[in-house]
Amino acid sequence: MDCISGERKRVGATPPAFSSALRLKAAYVALSACCALFIFTYSASARAHQSSTKIPGQQLGPRAQAGEKLYEQSCSFCHGEGALGAQAPNLRNSGLNVEQLEAAIANGKPGTPMPAFKTTYGQTQIADIATYILSLSPNPVAAKAAEARAVSMPGGEIYATYCATCHEAGGPPYLNHYVLRSASPDYIVYMLSAGTMHVQGAQLTREQKIEVAEYLTGKKFGTRPKAATPANQCSSAPPANFPGSQWNGWGTDLEETRFQSAAAAGLSAGEVPHLKLKWAFGIPGGFTSYAQPTVVGGRVFVGGPLGGVYALDPSTGCTYWAFHADAGVRTAITIGPHGHAYFGDLRANVYSLSATTGRALWQTRLSLHPYARITGSPVLYNGKLYVPVASREEWMAADPHHECCTFRGFMAALDARTGKVLWKTYTISKPARPTHKNKIGTQLLGPSGAGLWSTPTVDTKRGVLYIGAGNNYSDPATPMSDAILAIDLNTGKIVWSRQITAGDTYNVSCYRGDPVNCPAKQGPDSDFGSSPILRNLPNGRSVLVVAQKSGIVFGLDPDDRGKILWQTRLGHGGPLGGVEWGPAASADDAFVALSDFAMKPGLEGLMPDPKAGGGIFALRLSDGHVLWNTPPPSDGCSAPRCSPAQSAAVSGMPGVVFSGADSGYLRAYSTSEGKVLWNFDTAREFKTVNGVAARGGTIDGGGPAIAGGMVFVDSGYGSIYGMSGNVLLAFGLQ
Repeated sequence: MDCISGERKRVGATPPAFSSALRLKAAYVALSACCALFIFTYSASARAHQSSTKIPGQQLGPRAQAGEKLYEQSCSFCHGEGALGAQAPNLRNSGLNVEQLEAAIANGKPGTPMPAFKTTYGQTQIADIATYILSLSPNPVAAKAAEARAVSMPGGEIYATYCATCHEAGGPPYLNHYVLRSASPDYIVYMLSAGTMHVQGAQLTREQKIEVAEYLTGKKFGTRPKAATPANQCSSAPPANFPGSQWNGWGTDLEETRFQSAAAAGLSAGEVPHLKLKWAFGIPGGFTSYAQPTVVGGRVFVGGPLGGVYALDPSTGCTYWAFHADAGVRTAITIGPHGHAYFGDLRANVYSLSATTGRALWQTRLSLHPYARITGSPVLYNGKLYVPVASREEWMAADPHHECCTFRGFMAALDARTGKVLWKTYTISKPARPTHKNKIGTQLLGPSGAGLWSTPTVDTKRGVLYIGAGNNYSDPATPMSDAILAIDLNTGKIVWSRQITAGDTYNVSCYRGDPVNCPAKQGPDSDFGSSPILRNLPNGRSVLVVAQKSGIVFGLDPDDRGKILWQTRLGHGGPLGGVEWGPAASADDAFVALSDFAMKPGLEGLMPDPKAGGGIFALRLSDGHVLWNTPPPSDGCSAPRCSPAQSAAVSGMPGVVFSGADSGYLRAYSTSEGKVLWNFDTAREFKTVNGVAARGGTIDGGGPAIAGGMVFVDSGYGSIYGMSGNVLLAFGLQ
């Protein structure tokens, strides 16, 4: 579910939106202002032509190697490859010693394009750049002195050796050192220990993880509260019998409509313009907040990136209990009829807790694959818990030494009482087998991929669940990737599948300068991250509304093996484009937010395009006709790393739909005409009820939960490209 969609009217694909020319341009333009060292006009000899070869017999030390990567990304546009000069002077004979050079980079040169970078780079990064420049000097004493000075600053060598090859490559995951500087060191240490990068982190000691975290962030480790240490305990016990309105799980019903009833919403369309912020809860981690809240029984449940799961009072935000899972939690929490809470984590663990106390009841790990994860929320029906499993392996394929790829997506059914696995159904029938070796000799395997990213939709009438599968990661392509699957609820048998895009084989290696693990024919990555929505039509028939990253929304016939009834293109799709996390649907209409997120070169590498993407559409369920559409504001957005794209899931109630944007804005739209009824900018700092420093940012992933006269939303999706943050916001009437 993690990259490019192509435009199609029928099965097929267009080329990816990022051309090789754009990637090359991005690499040269990125941070071109950095190290525009006109200070070196001090030395006329700096303009002299020199050979681009290194000094004979010279080997770069590890800190100079780290600086070389930063220089190539940050300085070569002005000062040329190997510091030989281009638009700005040759640096090899500047005449500056290491302290002077570090000071110039840190403080800039007034009156020239050279800015001060002491607020952008850490001291160690500045030392690394200076070390690399001096390593090109004909003075070996100065080069050795610079290397020795830099070695005394920990973290940079570790980052250069283990991390920079991917993180500074200019493509997915778009988390270079500029982006990671806004994270807390605790977050980075956690990611290397138990999070997404735990395999890479296994090569490091705990001390090394702390060093690289402090190097990237410029902050001391251990200054943030841990995931499950609530500081604002409620003074009274929660209701014992789970009364009142609810938004339970991802879509608030088995059909995954994401549309709340008027009674449960507790709000009217006329009252929505009067919504005010009631409280803010800081989610420990300080970098990302992506889980959709659940509201059941006088409690708000939400997960966090460090594995924290919290039960809060909806009126005040005080904490009833907190639980610490083994990995980050981005699924919505599903509450069962006996007061049990169910969720999954980013290491493919499924949990059952007491929703009253937070006590663990059982835990089941569904996959031992190192990159398996659960992003789609578990769904409970008739004593069974249905859990989809995806993976991050397509990202790891960027490493030419990674034996890509072995993961295959699957759906699991568990006994909700015990956690016992009742059946598993794979999207690829057989495990991956060796296919060929890449050019450096790494064994490649396939087929792989077709992960299940979204929450399944339960059809009680037909006895099946529906879910969309993702793209393949490696050759050969398979028939159930980019497909809608109908799976028998009792047996796990695939009743039918409807492939929407054939041949979509893709991984992140395709966006590297040397794409050694890219499939022979790169696909568009037009998979499904949003849940199918099941609705009944006035003519007695039913329709499955499915939205794809290609920018196309389909109406499928569940009674005719998913036959396409209609299809409507809303956007061009693209990298992280089209429809990401899904629409909402009333009895008559679907409300679809468009991402069409785009990147462009900037001073900090590839940056979100502040004028590309976004908008929301209303479609008639019977034929897909567009009733109205409301584009984002015409002036785009101005905050750093801002995009108007609307990637998050839409949530609705009679007369109103809510849609969050990558810009941080949460807006309420009239369902009849698309007029904006209310908006709130979440991309700012908040005073929190639990004392955790917090700010909002990009709204992505889960959408708002509407229940009991209040609206709850997470803000701050820093995980891939957006504006980081870590806050849960609660809105209500005064």
